[in-house]
Amino acid sequence: MAVSVSRKRLKSSRKLEAKQCYFGFTILYNFFSRISAAVFLLILIYMWSSFSTIITGNIIHVCFSTRKLNSLYCLSAGTRPSFEIPTTSINKNSSITPQIEGNETEPAKFPGIPYVATSRVGNNDRDEEVANAVKVIEEQLQVHRSWKSDKNYATCDGQGIYVYDLPSKFNKDLVGQCHDMVPWQDFCKYISNEGFGEPITKLGRGWYQTHQYSLELIFHSRVLKHPCRVYSENDAKLFYVPFYGGLDILRWHFKNVSNDVKDSLGLELVKWLERQRPWNRNSGKDHVFVLGKISWDFRRTSESPWGTRLLELDKMQNPMKLLIERQPWHVNDIGIPHPTYFHPHSDNDIIAWQLKIMRSNRKNLVSFAGAARAEAEDNISSVKCGEAESIIELFVESEFCLQPPGDSPTRKSVFDSLISGCIPVLFDPFTAYYQYPWHLPEDHDKYSVFMDKKEVRQMNVNVVERLANISSRERENMRRYIIYELLPGLVYGDHNAELEKFQDAFAITMNNLLERVSRLDEPHKA
Repeated sequence: MAVSVSRKRLKSSRKLEAKQCYFGFTILYNFFSRISAAVFLLILIYMWSSFSTIITGNIIHVCFSTRKLNSLYCLSAGTRPSFEIPTTSINKNSSITPQIEGNETEPAKFPGIPYVATSRVGNNDRDEEVANAVKVIEEQLQVHRSWKSDKNYATCDGQGIYVYDLPSKFNKDLVGQCHDMVPWQDFCKYISNEGFGEPITKLGRGWYQTHQYSLELIFHSRVLKHPCRVYSENDAKLFYVPFYGGLDILRWHFKNVSNDVKDSLGLELVKWLERQRPWNRNSGKDHVFVLGKISWDFRRTSESPWGTRLLELDKMQNPMKLLIERQPWHVNDIGIPHPTYFHPHSDNDIIAWQLKIMRSNRKNLVSFAGAARAEAEDNISSVKCGEAESIIELFVESEFCLQPPGDSPTRKSVFDSLISGCIPVLFDPFTAYYQYPWHLPEDHDKYSVFMDKKEVRQMNVNVVERLANISSRERENMRRYIIYELLPGLVYGDHNAELEKFQDAFAITMNNLLERVSRLDEPHKA
């Protein structure tokens, strides 16, 4: 759904083209201006609570999409993550390995943990458990930051990357099943072109209909061409396992199969790895998996039918797992950016886009883009929406982009807004702050606005008024930081990218992985 609040006076409504992905309704400005901020906020909260998520247009423009695969934002594997505090492992004396040198972690900046199930934690102890859980998360993020490489270029220095040549059933054959993955449409177009999808000619060079779950294919293609790749396992320090675990989950999601069937391929993979000498040499600690879905989809519980139990297997605890959303209490889960629609080939592609969005006329104060929830479809008429060009054009014309949590805390839309120069407004620290320490700075105020969702729901804060009160200078400073400092490191370059001035998300990730494995022989640094 898309809604926009403009800073300009309202104009007469326009006729919508038949093929447009949104519908609109126009309210005369002299009527709309009489609606109090409180009433408008109630409307916004109602829309949010029904999880029909955008704010756009010259007047009030409403657009939304169904949970069916018509929209790139609309595919969910039925994920319903539960951020339960692991009380059995996190207590007053909890610690994580590796230990952190230096001062004790500062208390959490944010007022609470969302998604925490209170049924397992007594009301009297909940605040203490929450504070302790947040402390553990903050400690783990510091560990991840300590693995960051100080080099802004690929340097091998004897640290070769070995790519396993897995049997095709673990990757290529899964891609071959794309026609049958989703009952109502052909999913192949979203993962064609080695994961980029079809080109978006309207947006220009480097833009593709990239699906949010395409990371496995994109990463595999880039690793195969990495300058540090070696072809002998004896020359390697880092071992990449190109298993398309996200596609493995997706192929079964719409089929009535048992949990044993869902888990079978992952179990086969682990058995295959156990026969490999490098795996046994370090118990998998120097191995890395890139999984294109959220961690929870690989951590199925007995109460939920979603996904597999791949990451709950004992043998999968040592390897590093790169995911678009990490499990906050697992130090070897590392969050990396969702793939966006932009995949530049050269430095000039990035510079040209930076200049374009820096000069953009941002006529909307705030925008909100997402997908309607199935349970809300009776209340809101469904139309096709969510085409990449519509989303990017909306964000490029907006000052702020609301980013409430959806099926899970993280959102691809956060990265789409950032690469469009639209300042994200977050309501949950798990959406970004606890996820991406390699790609987003520790000082969150540099690139985002935070409002606690409890405060918003209790109407203790007026979202629109708060954003309107942020000065033009503050917005300009944040936008410059986003566009010139963050943007290059949030996009994945194309398969033959020739970036010299900039490091993209892939380069940053690989440099940090090599830094991490280089410390395995130095326990005090690991």
